[in-house]
Amino acid sequence: MNALDTMRALASNGEVVSLEPGELIFSSGEAGDCMFGLLEGSVQLSWNGDQAHEQINVGDVFGAGALVTSDHRRYGNAMALTACKVLVMNREKFLFAVQESPMFAIELLGSIDQRLRQLKDCTKI
Repeated sequence: MNALDTMRALASNGEVVSLEPGELIFSSGEAGDCMFGLLEGSVQLSWNGDQAHEQINVGDVFGAGALVTSDHRRYGNAMALTACKVLVMNREKFLFAVQESPMFAIELLGSIDQRLRQLKDCTKI
């Protein structure tokens, strides 16, 4: 089972939000207490006044800082680029997923690491 399969399994018991293109998921500076798993569509994360951005694809998570930082404030904006289905995971749901499928945590770390490497490559001059 990969991260997307785990998110789909959680979606059967959890909160899935449908979004239209252009719909804002969260804004920079607002409080955050959940992360999101992208089940369908694509999402754009942007920061530094929209000067920098990243595209989130199916199977990726975003907003994970909210699960590990107390009094978390969103660093950037998240907006649906296409019609999307997004799984909303609070800390309890995330911990349940990790308990039920420990590989879920490893796969998410791998996904985040790959995204960070791509961002680093994009900033090379």
